[in-house]
Amino acid sequence: HVQLVESGGGSVQTGGNLRLSCTTNDKRLFMGWFRQAPGKEREGVATISTRTFNPYYADAVKERFTISQAGNTLWLQMNKLKPEDTAAYYCAAADWPAPRLAPGQYPYWGQGTQVTVS
Repeated sequence: HVQLVESGGGSVQTGGNLRLSCTTNDKRLFMGWFRQAPGKEREGVATISTRTFNPYYADAVKERFTISQAGNTLWLQMNKLKPEDTAAYYCAAADWPAPRLAPGQYPYWGQGTQVTVS
């Protein structure tokens, strides 16, 4: 049973930074971050191959967010946060998601952590 546990969410002012963490008991080939704002569909933010460490980013977060992974821990460094980044952020894992940032391709999910930017 794959378990994913996120931490690091919180409230921050526009332009601020936050770092999310996710630990798992069963690392899969891809681990990623997704977010869901109220009234909106869940969307992919970033994912990374745990073998090649190649990252994939949504256009909305490129050059602001950085995904990284080591061992059974995944991080998302979020810089220059904007109010539109406000959402519940979820860690997820999959073995071969295609497209890479499609939420439906990820069978394993954490409980989520809230990020609020004001």
